[in-house]
Amino acid sequence: MLRTTISFLILIALSNFSHAKTILPAPEKIASHSYAWIGPLAGPNAENQGYRMNLGFIVGSKGIIVIDTGYTEAMAKEMLIHIRKISKAPIIAAINTNSQPHRFFGNTVFKKAGAKIISTAKEKQRMTDNLNQYKNSIERILKLKSGSIKKPVLPDTVINKPTTFKLGDINVVIESPGASHTPASLIVRVVEDKVIYAGDIVYGDRLLAVIPDSNIKQWIASFKKLATYGNNIIIPGHGKAGPLKNFEFSTLSYLQLLHKHMTQSLDDDLEAQDAINTLNQTAYNKLANYDLLAGRNASWAFLEAEKAAFE
Repeated sequence: MLRTTISFLILIALSNFSHAKTILPAPEKIASHSYAWIGPLAGPNAENQGYRMNLGFIVGSKGIIVIDTGYTEAMAKEMLIHIRKISKAPIIAAINTNSQPHRFFGNTVFKKAGAKIISTAKEKQRMTDNLNQYKNSIERILKLKSGSIKKPVLPDTVINKPTTFKLGDINVVIESPGASHTPASLIVRVVEDKVIYAGDIVYGDRLLAVIPDSNIKQWIASFKKLATYGNNIIIPGHGKAGPLKNFEFSTLSYLQLLHKHMTQSLDDDLEAQDAINTLNQTAYNKLANYDLLAGRNASWAFLEAEKAAFE
């Protein structure tokens, strides 16, 4: 009787496990050492369990570097499972390319796996300032009970200049081109692969998001900085990987439109609503999330231009 009961419970457990919904697909191999999860374009929700961004990792003969750690510990644990199917090398570092929650809420998983957690000082401060808000937002968006999401460990290493990791057969350079979507985003260059993980400096296939901590003028400069590294495959924060020219429309020209229009509107003494209403963004209306973000982007772009005019 006891043996039957135990066997029955094991069957139930295995059945539940086999039907458990996974968050991540298998990663894509972008180049010899460079891998990425190219996420869907919709916003985070209970159905996609927060998977809506690009994540990645680099495999060298003497170590692994992870690029962003995901929206939850559950997502990070799946990342680690996939990584271990490809390599058993030590995980040297996990890079938080910026301070948005989907870039660092899986930090604890990779810290336990032995990784240094790396960001810039400005991004770490922004994480600290918004940690409770982010935690509550994730629980609300994913329809989880209060307390379901644990606060992640914050970065233990901050960098303020280009830093190179030698992973045996490859060199990985981590640096910040400057402000963009957030105050001091990081990029990760895999030198031998000619791959750049650009984070949210670059958006593809969807409309980018301007937020209160964005800096459109400096974002334009950060995007242009990527061209100085020569021809590389760019892995954007959102959208399919490709050469930098693939993102000139979805990122560079859109940012230039926002900056030029709002600066000119202030020169013409337009009120905020008039400046927003006269901004023609329809050339970008085929990008995902356009209806959700276009008006919001215009508002934040005006406020940024207004602030700059009075500094």
